[in-house]
Amino acid sequence: MSLNLELIFAILFQLAQLLLVVLAAPLLTGWVNQCQAWLQNRSGAGVLQPYRVLRKLLNKDAVIAYNASPLFRVTPYIVFGCMWLAAAIIPIIAMDLPFSQAADVIALVGVFALARVFIALAAMDIGTSFGTLGARREMLVSFLAEPALLMVLFTASMISHSTQLPNIVDTLAHHQFVLYPSLAFAALAFVIVLLAENARIPVDNPSTHLELTMIHEAMILEYSARHLALIEWASSLKLFAYIALGIALFCPYGIAEVGNWAGLPLAIIWLLMKLLLAGASLAVLETVTAKMRIFRAPEFLGTAFLLAVLGLLIHFLLGV
Repeated sequence: MSLNLELIFAILFQLAQLLLVVLAAPLLTGWVNQCQAWLQNRSGAGVLQPYRVLRKLLNKDAVIAYNASPLFRVTPYIVFGCMWLAAAIIPIIAMDLPFSQAADVIALVGVFALARVFIALAAMDIGTSFGTLGARREMLVSFLAEPALLMVLFTASMISHSTQLPNIVDTLAHHQFVLYPSLAFAALAFVIVLLAENARIPVDNPSTHLELTMIHEAMILEYSARHLALIEWASSLKLFAYIALGIALFCPYGIAEVGNWAGLPLAIIWLLMKLLLAGASLAVLETVTAKMRIFRAPEFLGTAFLLAVLGLLIHFLLGV
């Protein structure tokens, strides 16, 4: 009976996290945009603007190219599902969730890669020059970002002796307060990867449609209505998932245990405070930096890989 009760609690916590993530992801994007507006001395559209955009897009009729294949039509649903699944795997409000035990950090990177492959194929499906250009640039960025992300995750895995995210978070959250130089290098590398994977400045600019610079926007120019809404929602989910992953790896304190309903409100409060701080920091970082040329992206992401490898070597050589 106790096992069944624990399973029910775990499922309820998992559902609570799924609902929280899918509903709060656009709010995080709105918060980042609003902070950028404040830093640029603008009033901004408000933190609820992404919800208004999603509602407007969902109420429109989709316009699809006559030569679009079924892959083009199904890709928004696959990308949205992958991002939602990634957010379900990451321990956000509680540890030992059912989905968290089903996949490790390598599978998590694979989920991100699966969504990227489909969006790149859909961009080339119509045959426009912008879509193909954006797909090629996206593959260039991902080719350099994924190894750096894996090195970051391997550094945390070596400290906890496990590739399961719940075990990593549990080890780092309940360990005595120690400043790990290896995790410091890994954190710097993770910030660079976060900027590149989420099409943020300096690698990409999510608010521009200039054909010489855009990467992510070039791949979704042919989408409209509900398809575009799902892709924009998936982009918010991806940003939420990456920030939540960074919190789980480098600041895991405050995450509740499964079944501890009394600690759930406190865990949500801690999560909101961390998200507010992370979103504001991202806005500051994007405000004080400029968009770099696409040919400088390999150097930028190569620095992330170097920092991640240095963190891994420091752990192997010094054990810290």
